[in-house]
Amino acid sequence: MLFMNNFKNYTDQFKVREKLQPVFFIGHGSPMNGIEQNIFSKKWQEIGKTIDLPCAVLVVSAHWLTTGTLITAMSEPKTIHDFGGFPKELFDVQYPAPGSPFLAEETTKLITSTNVGLDHDWGLDHGTWTVVRHMFPDANVPVLQLSIDYNKPAAYHYNLAKELYDLRKRGVLVIGSGNMIHNLRMIDWNNMAEPGFGFDWAKSLNETFKKRILSKDHKDLIEYDRLGEAARLAIPTPDHYYPMLYALALMNNKDDVSIFNDEYVGGSLSMTSFCLG
Repeated sequence: MLFMNNFKNYTDQFKVREKLQPVFFIGHGSPMNGIEQNIFSKKWQEIGKTIDLPCAVLVVSAHWLTTGTLITAMSEPKTIHDFGGFPKELFDVQYPAPGSPFLAEETTKLITSTNVGLDHDWGLDHGTWTVVRHMFPDANVPVLQLSIDYNKPAAYHYNLAKELYDLRKRGVLVIGSGNMIHNLRMIDWNNMAEPGFGFDWAKSLNETFKKRILSKDHKDLIEYDRLGEAARLAIPTPDHYYPMLYALALMNNKDDVSIFNDEYVGGSLSMTSFCLG
């Protein structure tokens, strides 16, 4: 079995290391990015080739919203095709990365602010596999998901994420997967093919977000609803925004911050992503 072959001594893999794993927030956009070769997926491939191989990946995806917090705890998570209206080629994709019941248990011990349930039903949704399959195409790294308790406010998620910091020390790559500007109802389908087309309000708020991220000033990002009408347009629902807070919460004062995939799609969606570390 792949997991046993590559991680026979997983408890040894899950040890404190001298070098912290980086943290990513990735704008995942359309599910088609999972099979297309474009500027976004090529960057994800580049990341996978340049970072140290993690002992596992933990993803907070915009597409797993729950009451309470759960973590996938199965040995073989299924590939979830949680979308419709796309080509059969996309539905045929399977990403057979192993899970890690051991890491799931260890993560529940790190989080003390709430009880985290061990989930055996979910799997890897498209917020996870469309990105991670480009980073680790051999599916040779265990992948887990942590759910988003949709009944809780932004500050709750930011503070909960801080409790995951120890994972960075132990070789786990943490990824928040969503989109910081995400309003599908306002997409301009006539301009989908125009590179970089973004509405003025989307560009303005995206620049505000980037400035706060680069300056490590998170207050306005947590209290995003105070940023006016642009924020209400950019974040009509917070599902795609909350994963960014999970990434930001794992930042430390020594982390370098780099922005990538800083592009707009259809006017009202930003693919802007960042790396910490």
